[in-house]
Amino acid sequence: QLQASGGGLVQAGGSLRLSCAASRSIFSFNVMGWYRQAPGKQRELVATITNGGSTSYVDSVKGRFTISRDNAKNTVYLQMNSLKPEDTGVYYCKGHKLGFDYWGQGTLVTVSS
Repeated sequence: QLQASGGGLVQAGGSLRLSCAASRSIFSFNVMGWYRQAPGKQRELVATITNGGSTSYVDSVKGRFTISRDNAKNTVYLQMNSLKPEDTGVYYCKGHKLGFDYWGQGTLVTVSS
């Protein structure tokens, strides 16, 4: 199971750090990622990190968001800086292994202008 937390209300320009805690070792996941879904929009991929530590980001968050993982704590983080109102949405974490996707529940991020 994956448990996401850290969402909240923040003003534009502010920061938040999301956490995704796994009940088991995250090392078993080949890739872990953060997705978000804005009101009335489809869920989109925000950032991913592989077992080897390789990261990727959607263009809209490059330079502002950082994904990281702490295997000892079985947790993946998403550090979000310089937040914009368009970053508002429900953020989900996902782990992928052996051809299956495992989703955590969402955490709501609201960025006010």
